[in-house]
Amino acid sequence: MKNIAPVLVLALCLVSPAFAQNAAAPASANQEQLAVTSCDPRAAAERGDAAAQHKLGEMYQKGWGVRRDYAQAVVWFGKAAEQGYAGAQTSLGMMYLKGDGVARDDTQALAWFRKAIDQGDARAQSELGWMYDNGRGVPQDYAQAVAWYRKAADQGNAEAQFNVGTMYAGGKGVERDDAQAVAWFREAADQGDGDAQANLGVMYAPVGAFRETLLRPSPCFAKRPIRETPTPKTT
Repeated sequence: MKNIAPVLVLALCLVSPAFAQNAAAPASANQEQLAVTSCDPRAAAERGDAAAQHKLGEMYQKGWGVRRDYAQAVVWFGKAAEQGYAGAQTSLGMMYLKGDGVARDDTQALAWFRKAIDQGDARAQSELGWMYDNGRGVPQDYAQAVAWYRKAADQGNAEAQFNVGTMYAGGKGVERDDAQAVAWFREAADQGDGDAQANLGVMYAPVGAFRETLLRPSPCFAKRPIRETPTPKTT
């Protein structure tokens, strides 16, 4: 999940970016989608191939070549996760975290993320950081959030790089450091992250009341997972 994001939209309202998967897909993602739907992994998945099971779960989750069906996504993610497939463990954790196709269960989400983290999965590291950041399934702890975001960011995970930038920009779990915020937003922006690109624009706004207004939390300043209704941040 992405952390709070100071993004200038319309009437200078700070809004929350969604998960990367919920944003408009870049060309590379569109190409990947075409590749996925042009080769049905069902036969391999039914033979027990964990990678194919995960891919089939993604197809149901995202509606690629099949009718979107979160319950079926959970089934196939679960089959691959039980075989120890780290990507599926993270994907299954996300379904529990959001309550897509299964009752929302932060304990289950945490358990699956930790299994994937044991294999070094960067996406799971970033999601664990989000849980600490938001106090979901674990006590809220900004320092721990930064630590886990940073582990994923150091592996090149763009969403985590974005989140590290927001922590430095807001002074959460670390001393506020605009230079570090800019550096991490740039890392994510260089990978095509649109929210990071927008935040760079905010960071380069002239120092003063205008910029502070952009960076200040507001009712539009929220955290949310994919397709979940945003909940306003409270401070």
